[in-house]
Amino acid sequence: MDELQTHLFIGGTWTKASDGAEFSTLDPATGQRVGVCAQATAADVDLAVDAAREALTAPDWAGLTAAARARLLWRVADLIEEQADELAELETRDQGQPLGIAHGVSVTTAAEHFRYYAGWCTKIEGAVTPVSFPDTLHYTRREPVGVCALITPWNFPLMIAAWKLAPALACGNAVIIKPAEQTPLTTVRLVEILERAGLPAGVVNLLTGGPDVGRALVEHPGVDKVSFTGSTEVGREIVRASAGNLKRVTLELGGKAPSVIAADADIDAAVAGNLQGALLNSGQVCAAYTRFYVDRRRVDEFTEKLARAAAGLRIGPGLDPATQVGPVVTSHHLAEIDRHVRRAVADGAQLVTGGERAVTGDLERGNFYRPTVFAGVSDDMALVREEIFGPVLPVLAYDDPQELAVRANDTDYGLAAAIWTKDLSTAHRLAADIRAGAIFVNMLPIPDSAAPWGGFKTSGWGREMGKYALDVYTEVKGVWMHMG
Repeated sequence: MDELQTHLFIGGTWTKASDGAEFSTLDPATGQRVGVCAQATAADVDLAVDAAREALTAPDWAGLTAAARARLLWRVADLIEEQADELAELETRDQGQPLGIAHGVSVTTAAEHFRYYAGWCTKIEGAVTPVSFPDTLHYTRREPVGVCALITPWNFPLMIAAWKLAPALACGNAVIIKPAEQTPLTTVRLVEILERAGLPAGVVNLLTGGPDVGRALVEHPGVDKVSFTGSTEVGREIVRASAGNLKRVTLELGGKAPSVIAADADIDAAVAGNLQGALLNSGQVCAAYTRFYVDRRRVDEFTEKLARAAAGLRIGPGLDPATQVGPVVTSHHLAEIDRHVRRAVADGAQLVTGGERAVTGDLERGNFYRPTVFAGVSDDMALVREEIFGPVLPVLAYDDPQELAVRANDTDYGLAAAIWTKDLSTAHRLAADIRAGAIFVNMLPIPDSAAPWGGFKTSGWGREMGKYALDVYTEVKGVWMHMG
């Protein structure tokens, strides 16, 4: 695959940045340049917002029937599937995730989101409400919230772009999508697919660039809504910056998902499941299992098996079919992961396996970190409290099952949690008591287009996916009609 040259997409036209500035994106497995992308300016942000505002009320979009919108979104899903191999390879080269994950999770899920929301286009309904005024009909309408800025992260760029774009378009909004500067390439391809599918000019606009582009969108008075996936720190900045015109804001932020391994759990199944749940995409998943609470009677067995399995995983570039753990996204992020590991050792955690870069042979060129397991960990360590976003797995013991919910909830985050047990009572009790937006029982933390996704506490505001996304991409209007 040749090095790519990409542009902005504004008002239906592919164009360079207004000042001609560009930036490079690198393959995290090799450090080689994958693409050169346009670096949007404040002037480009203004142009994109103007194009979206114009498209929002244009007859070829606002006048489109719900059934016609559905056909457009269904066509997008078909085109994603037609280009699945190319998209998966590009995702792997730009982001680093193993090709099997890029194909089986990222690309497949992106197509399914467009297909799922194509079905919702004809089912976005209002209601008739009995009111106390005589001879009065009251009904509600769901209307587009307006121009939406969709700001996506670098860990699953294609999939998360799809899960924002699909409901926003199903509800009739106009959008500006801004991918993370580390991994913009599959989003560019997705916008090309949207253009090919026949979306009217200006309905979807693409701005590539760094944090300044995102800030300009969040602060822009012509943007009605921001949907952001990323860190809690940036989420707080967005809340403050959106106050100017009281933008609607949806935030899917950080996580520190607990995984509870009950005394009755199948330990071998729990080890296998937690290893995958922790190391999916090299641990660069907001819902990754990142702190493991194991019954003290079984903690040594679990830790030994987990460490042995982690040490045996094949580390390598995502394009190698044998790879089980790929690189992390940038050299800067690699250094941050190592900083967390060094601090954990200094804090007294027992390093069981890993704890260093993988530099054997060709791995030295990339951002590879060995899966790392810690034992002897306490709840007050930074290792347990801070989001690391990498292949680091701390194991903690518990004595009393009654303490589990309290310990699992002792965090600022609340995105996801896992429970491993054969007992339905244990599963349902903990699922009710743990404060997180998604609870996974004996399974991996992979979202689905039909189910709500979002967090409690500092893990975010609002819900994406399922019918719940319709609430955040529409406004409800009440109509009062006196018939006297």
